[in-house]
Amino acid sequence: MDMREFNQYGAGGIAQYDAPQNYELVGQTFDFSMDDGIDYTLRFIDKETVEWNFENEQPQKAVNYLCHKGDDTTYLVSYELAGAAMRTNHTWVIDLENWLVTRIIAIIGEHPKYEYLIKPKYEFGEIKREGVEPKIYPRHGYTNDLTGTIVQWFYGSEMTTVHVYYCSDYYRITYPPEKASSRTFNEALAKLPSSDEPTAYIKIKEGMYLFSLTEYNAEKIIGPAFGFRSNTMAFLQNYKRVTLTGRAFGTTMFDGNKNNLHISFGAFGKILQPTDEYILKLLTDPNPYIV
Repeated sequence: MDMREFNQYGAGGIAQYDAPQNYELVGQTFDFSMDDGIDYTLRFIDKETVEWNFENEQPQKAVNYLCHKGDDTTYLVSYELAGAAMRTNHTWVIDLENWLVTRIIAIIGEHPKYEYLIKPKYEFGEIKREGVEPKIYPRHGYTNDLTGTIVQWFYGSEMTTVHVYYCSDYYRITYPPEKASSRTFNEALAKLPSSDEPTAYIKIKEGMYLFSLTEYNAEKIIGPAFGFRSNTMAFLQNYKRVTLTGRAFGTTMFDGNKNNLHISFGAFGKILQPTDEYILKLLTDPNPYIV
């Protein structure tokens, strides 16, 4: 193999530093007590298959699930539902230190005008344990802890981004121009009023956060010109190590070819200080998408 040619990793080069799939949960069953009142059971059958069901429903199977660890006791699990009328993803943060869970449900096809547009739904809960009384709190929850934080994330040798977490429900992104892969993304972003996209910032525990973004504005304004059609991405970020593991769910469309996307990725990061004038501008500029 000519290693000089072995330089493409996942969608847009984002998966080069992805950790290996984790199989520690194989053989385990989790019963989740969810705050929406509808409990959920998740069984890890083997290295490829999970079985899941909402309370009082028949179990269903999902294959090719993704499972990665954010730290020694926290797992990010993602799978696409088989046979769903609309493509549907369930993503979980399973926190075995605090016996808490966070769920994201993402569905493609719900919006009547934008067929690829995704609006994730978030829910919190706890993991049931035999002999342990259920509790109402604490829970994972929305936070503004990261507001004002700027991180350069390195996904691979050719894929680097700078995330600007300037408020509690949006973020901004830029791609360092010295990377060859940045040109295409920066050209697409130049067609937008700004790179702002809606987000959720969820505190999992001290030093660990779930950052979830959806390419919502890009899909509505430039659609196919961006290539990634309203993809939603979940980043389980460990700020004690400045690393992350994540998953992307959505659709890609390049050169007229449409592909379903469901991949995992990983990165290490560097926290930046807002000393650069351009970065400072990203941190302080108004959001053009809201009044």
